[in-house]
Amino acid sequence: MTAGSNFWVIGGEFGSMNFHKLVEGSAQVKGPFKSRAEAEQCWREVSEENRHKAGVRFSIVEEPSRVMA
Repeated sequence: MTAGSNFWVIGGEFGSMNFHKLVEGSAQVKGPFKSRAEAEQCWREVSEENRHKAGVRFSIVEEPSRVMA
């Protein structure tokens, strides 16, 4: 049996515009979401809340499916 994937919205404020390192204490994780559509809605909301901050970025990531015994 295969368990369904979970989706997460992750991100925060980055120290520079190359987006390699988060500012300490700014990391945010939202989820899990059972569908990509739910994660996209959360991503839109959190991105809109932070759109005035050029160094803030969020992404949607999918947890790999797991095979359950």
